[in-house]
Parts: sequence; structure tokens; C-alpha cells
Amino acid sequence: MDSPRDSPRDSPGAARVAEVVEPIRVLVADDHALFRRGLDMVLVHEGDIEVVGEAGDGIEALAKAVELLPDIVLMDVRMPKSSGIEACSAIKERVPSARVVMLTISDEEDDLFEAIRAGANGYLLKDVPGDEIAAGIRAVYNGQSLISPSMASKLLVEFAQISRREAEIPNAHAPKLTQREVEVLRLVARGMGNRDIGSQLFISENTVKNHVRNILEKLQLHSRMEAAMYAVRQNIIDPRQA
Repeated sequence: MDSPRDSPRDSPGAARVAEVVEPIRVLVADDHALFRRGLDMVLVHEGDIEVVGEAGDGIEALAKAVELLPDIVLMDVRMPKSSGIEACSAIKERVPSARVVMLTISDEEDDLFEAIRAGANGYLLKDVPGDEIAAGIRAVYNGQSLISPSMASKLLVEFAQISRREAEIPNAHAPKLTQREVEVLRLVARGMGNRDIGSQLFISENTVKNHVRNILEKLQLHSRMEAAMYAVRQNIIDPRQA
């Protein structure tokens, strides 16, 4: 008969097995093989992170994401065949459980804003140290958003400019939107894409595009981000419920 000390249930080995935590599964998408290799060499030393696949373009990134179901996708903005931003949008639709971090040399504001609109959970520049990339992976995996400090300052400047432009629009002379346009604007402000808006309102994606275009023209705005700010300012949507 086994003594209590020898019981498998109570053995230290069994306790260690019970404490094993699955690593964060990462897909790396970048058109430069040397960068992918370097990133893999950095992350291989992180015990709680595992690189499960690589992709060299946006189309391959989507295919690998669907196949591997990674927790995190590290993706360059500019890649052949399909850009990282296009791939990000497609991955968020096909693999909603995946979180996408754009890892790029591009410090262009337009790339940052497009990535945010595409659903990216983070935006890091490639010059960050390797340990910060690992820390960023963990932060995004745990539900946080992540933006490089230099890019965050640009985002704050843009929001300040949008707020000033919105403040200059007199409420008394605000253009009247149709009931359908208000419904579309509410969903735009919640970050939904045209396809999802169409599904919820039972209208075609092209019809949604037309409504969004009309909304921007009526409000004299230039982007969906500005439209979302307008919706909050005019109490069309409660930001706490967005």
C-alpha cells in the first residue's frame, strides 16, 4: 500500500503539474524574414510566451490566424499583397478572440488612426527594446490597450483638434440627420464596421457606406473618428455604453 507521502495526488510533482499555465500564443506577421527571426529569438526566452507561427504578408497572416487561433498577432503595418491594417480588420472579423498589436517603423499619424479604426489593440514602433515588446504582449493579452508614447502624444493632439472643431459647430445650427442616419451614427460611434452595422440594421453594406458618407457631408466632418466624437458631444451616444 502506498504511504500518504507516495500518493500521486499529494506529490509535489502533481502540484507542479496543476500549476502549469498555458503560454501566450503569438503569431508574427512581417515581410522581413530577418525581423521575424530576431523577434522569435527575443521571445523564445520568455517562458510565458510562445511564437506559434509566422507570416510574410497580410493574406498569409489572415490564413495563419484562422488556422492557429493565436492569442496575439504582432503585425507590421505595411506588407505586400494585403497591408497589415487590412489584415487586422479581417482578423478581428474572422478570429475575434485574437488581439492585434501593430509593430512597425511607421510613425505616421494616418497609419495609427487607420490601425485603431481597424480594431488594433496596440501600436508599437520597432525601435522599442525586446523586453518592452514582451511586456506589451502581456499587457494586451490581459485586456489593456498599448500605444508607443510618441504615438500617444500625436493621438492626444488629434483628439484636441477634433474637440476644438466640434466646439466650433453651434448646436442651434446643427444639421438634421434622418432617423436612419442617427442609428448608423450610433453604431459608428461604437466602433462597428460597415458590414456589422448592415447586419444589425438589416441593410446592405453599400447602403451603410452611403449613410456614413451623407453623415460626414452633413456634419462637415472628415472621418469616422470625428463622427464618433460628434455623437458623444451631442449626446447621441453615451460614451460609457459605447
